[in-house]
Order: sequence, then C-alpha cells, then structure tokens
Amino acid sequence: MDESNFTSKDTPTQSPFLPGTNIQYAIDSTSIGLMKTCMKLYHYKMVLGYQTKTEKVDLYFGSEFHQALQEYDLNIAAGLPHEAALEDVIRELMIRTKDFAPDTSVRPGKYKNRESLIRSVINYCDHRRSDVMQTYILSDGRPAVELSFRFELEFGPEAANILGRQSQPYVLCGHLDRVVTDPSGDLFIEDHKTTTSTPGSYYFNQFEPNNQMSLYSFAGKIVLDMPIKGIMINAVQMLLTAPYNNFTRGFTFRNNDQLEEWLFDLATHLQMAEWCATNDIWPQNDTACNKYSGCEFRAVCAKAPNVRRIYLNSDFVQLPPEERWNPLKSR
Repeated sequence: MDESNFTSKDTPTQSPFLPGTNIQYAIDSTSIGLMKTCMKLYHYKMVLGYQTKTEKVDLYFGSEFHQALQEYDLNIAAGLPHEAALEDVIRELMIRTKDFAPDTSVRPGKYKNRESLIRSVINYCDHRRSDVMQTYILSDGRPAVELSFRFELEFGPEAANILGRQSQPYVLCGHLDRVVTDPSGDLFIEDHKTTTSTPGSYYFNQFEPNNQMSLYSFAGKIVLDMPIKGIMINAVQMLLTAPYNNFTRGFTFRNNDQLEEWLFDLATHLQMAEWCATNDIWPQNDTACNKYSGCEFRAVCAKAPNVRRIYLNSDFVQLPPEERWNPLKSR
C-alpha cells in the first residue's frame, strides 16, 4: 500500500489555485461537482468564496456525524470495548455541539438537530457492533480511518507553462471515511450518508453514475495500490418517531473502462474551467437551477448581470481566502 499519498493533519495548507490566477489545480469531489453542475455556481462558491449567511445545518450535522464515527472506529481499533468506545465518543460530541441549536420547527433542523445527532450516533454504533466488515490496518499499524489523500494526475493546466512557471499537474485530493475488509479479505471503501428519504433501490441508484463514488474508486486504486472491490455506502435514515433511524447498506462498483471514461471526462471539465478562469467568463447551466430543492444562487442569477454583485454582497458572506473550501486541507 502506497502510504506516501496520504497526508497528515499537520501538512501546511497552500492555495488550490495557480499563483495569481483563478485556475484551480488542486481538486476534489466538491470542486469537481460544482464545475460539472454549473460554472457560474463554481465561480461563486470556489473562486469568489461566497456562502449563505444562514447556518448550514446539513453540513454541520454531517461533519459532526462523521467525526463521531471516526473517533468510534479509532477507539475500537485501539482495543476499547464497545461501551467504553461509545461513551468516550458521546461525551466529546456533547461538548462540541453544546451550541448546536437549529430551528426544529422547519427543515433541516426538524430532522437534524443536537438530540437527533447524538441519538443517531448511538443507534448507528450499536447497529454496527456486530458488523462483519472490519477496519483495515495499514502497514504502519494505523487503522485506515478518515484518510486524507492527494496525488498528481498525468496532466495539468496549460497555463502553468504559458505563464512561464514550472509545469504543475492537477492534484486530486479527498478523504476516505474508512477502508474495510469483508470476511473473504476483499477491500471496500466505506462512505456514510445521512438522509431523510427512504434509502431503497432508487436511493442507491443515484450513485451509479456518481462523481464522488467514481473519484473514490479511482483514488482508492491509486493511493491504496491494492485491488478495491467497491464502495460500501451506509445510509442512515433520519426519522421523527421511533425507531428514529433506519440503516441500509448498498454497494457501487466501477471497472477500469468506467474509471478511464470518468478520468477523460474530468480532463474535459478541467479544460473548460481553465478556459473560464483565463477569460473570466462563467456560463450558467440554467438546467440545473431547480435541482436539489433549487440552487442557493438562483435568485442572484435571476437578476440582471450588472446588479448581481450587489445581491451577492447583500445576501451572502464572502469568506477570506484562508476560510474558503480548500481541497488541500487535511481533516
């Protein structure tokens, strides 16, 4: 296993853009997804760093849920019994989330709040107690939990040479929740999802095709340097009444031809993003405005181009560069 592709939390964070440009060379699932959805959306969020003023309940809930599971898996790998491992996780979770108080009368706070977060972590860890899937242990003895990775692709922005700088390949970054083995020894990359919908076949069909899962499949084969059987998706459904959670597991697989196609398509999208950045032209994909309950910038794009910045500065917060989403940041 090539552990040189994994990064530590102490790795200094650089800008994901070529110096003096808006050309992004360090990319991850989030930034690629924005590019593929709409270049205008990508420009607002990744390049300019705008975000809504309201609290991102879903993002906070998901982040805390993932961190709690990471700590639980690390405790179990260290040899703690289930009860002690879970007690430690819940104690720290309650401390971190003491100020988490979303409006529970409306979505998403109705489903995702401090009480439901703590309850879901307890229920999920209890549910996984007898799981046949076990955490993979790296050659250095570390459990393969919440692994940050980055590695260079075989191509990069053309502007790296045009600007007279040393050639800079694209760097693919990301995080793997956990790498597990099944009883037969096959390796799977585990990913956790929380949802308010019923995770049946329709839910899991959304991951084929899916940018994030293709990236994980591609990256897993590169950075682990071992055969990856597939991606294991553990869906946690949030309910308002008992039992409060349903747990469903699905799998998605990619063969080499599919991954080669994904990489070719990625190169095309990156060329488009570089062209947009070089020419400062960011076209709208107006077929995506109403997807997923509507784009957060839909009202801005509905305005005339010459007044959009006014609405951006009025209704959104522009984060300083060091606080913006950065694929090079390790968890």
